[in-house]
Amino acid sequence: MPASTPTFPPLVDQHCHGVLRAGPDPVAFEGYLTEAHVPQRPAPSPGSAPGDTGPAFSYFDTQLGFAVRRWCAPVLGLEPHCAPGDYLERRAELGTAEVTGRLLRSAGISAFLVDTGLPGPLLTPGELAETAAAEAHEIVRLERLAERAADTARDTHAFLAELSDAVRESARTARGFKSVVAYRCGLDLDPVPPGTSAIYAAADRWLASRVQGGKLSDPVLERHLLWSAVRTGLPLQLHTGFGDPDLRLDRCDPLLLTDFIRATAPYGAPLILLHCYPYHRGAGYLAAVFPHVYADFGLTLTHTGARAGQVLAELLELTPFGKLLFSTDAYGIPELYLVGARLFREAITGLTRQWVERGQWSRGDADRVTEMIAGGTARRLYGL
Repeated sequence: MPASTPTFPPLVDQHCHGVLRAGPDPVAFEGYLTEAHVPQRPAPSPGSAPGDTGPAFSYFDTQLGFAVRRWCAPVLGLEPHCAPGDYLERRAELGTAEVTGRLLRSAGISAFLVDTGLPGPLLTPGELAETAAAEAHEIVRLERLAERAADTARDTHAFLAELSDAVRESARTARGFKSVVAYRCGLDLDPVPPGTSAIYAAADRWLASRVQGGKLSDPVLERHLLWSAVRTGLPLQLHTGFGDPDLRLDRCDPLLLTDFIRATAPYGAPLILLHCYPYHRGAGYLAAVFPHVYADFGLTLTHTGARAGQVLAELLELTPFGKLLFSTDAYGIPELYLVGARLFREAITGLTRQWVERGQWSRGDADRVTEMIAGGTARRLYGL
């Protein structure tokens, strides 16, 4: 007798960003389907076939682009796999508010943990929650704390004092921290906390050379931030693996964090390795051997699309099931929330059904593991 399909539990999106208040217009939409820096190109016309959106190629012709047309088009009243031009025309016809509301509510996400460190005209966590009929909580990006403090501090001493106060205040109000040190310096950092004299010298150098609004990229100050966050005991999210061209992928392998992970173990702060692809098996190993390490697959399943099940199966080879976390890493357009959620549901349901039918897992265990990954572990980890 075939195994029954489980009722799917509510999702907790443990790592995401805000949604645009308006737009994007059809010309800019394609840029949200890729991590590349996309030059402006003409929008596809209604009825145009996939690939007809530009002179060379289209980012609609990717796993993510296909997933948007498969899963989002029906929510907007179109046939699955409709032409890109028809999809964009319908999107413009409905307007941003209607599209955002439909797609977010269709994602089945009950709680959002929102990295508020990206600039732009984005919905606040509260507005995101209201639009999606869900709850939302803030994750504070460490680098933004340093950059804001540097914009207002009168000298090095004031900067470091303001930064310390900002970390302390954030620990009182937010659910966790996030770092993009992978982008700014790479993950092959000295794993130990920097000394006071080194911190002051680094702050002097950075403040002296920095222009207003400049990004933090000093490795000593990055280490200072990481350790400041670890000492609060709150979860610390770390970007690993692929992203936009501003990073060096070979310096974003989570295995480079091994010594830092080992050094932070006595503090008990959970470390969440975000994205991980194509190093997801290494991330699973780290989660398996270090009790305070967790792995996330946000961004990864979204961009691997029809292959998401295979990638999730590889994560489940070594990662303890209670240490794997769902997220979307959605940013800008609500399609990314819905696609991330649907691809995860399809992937985990397909995998567990196979294993139950083969007698390798029990149905009860399959349901329990699905609930942990979908949101149970995140609720425990972040105290939701």
